[in-house]
Amino acid sequence: MKKLCAALILAALSGFAQAQTAPAYDAELAKSLGASEQGMRRYVFVILRTGPNKVPAGKERTEMFAGHMANIQRLADAGKLAYAGPLDGVDGARGIFIFAVENIDEAKALVATDPVIVKGEMVAEYHTHFGSAGLMMINRIHPKIIKPADK
Repeated sequence: MKKLCAALILAALSGFAQAQTAPAYDAELAKSLGASEQGMRRYVFVILRTGPNKVPAGKERTEMFAGHMANIQRLADAGKLAYAGPLDGVDGARGIFIFAVENIDEAKALVATDPVIVKGEMVAEYHTHFGSAGLMMINRIHPKIIKPADK
């Protein structure tokens, strides 16, 4: 019994050690994601906050948010927007964008194309960020995990 327990422990530790080894470096993938030697890249992190002009419920608001979603998709498809999503509204925080751009001025130009900004429904707060270039994979992976609607 002791030998069996020892063998199981050794097998488990061996599997753990194998899981801890670093995967092989993929230079082509790193380059395609804009990664530094440390696997990092520059981003601009944007917090969307409630703006001065609440667009009332109705056709204009519906169209504004449809345009907002279409703009998000356009920027993601262009490789400029790494991530976007809503926030909980606490202290007026409504959403975030993480742009794969070099500086805040580039991000400002992209944000200025969004209908919620144009209409004043939201305003943007900008921060530079240095993070994993792997974040750029989100837009490639996300469509693969959306369950199709039943017909």
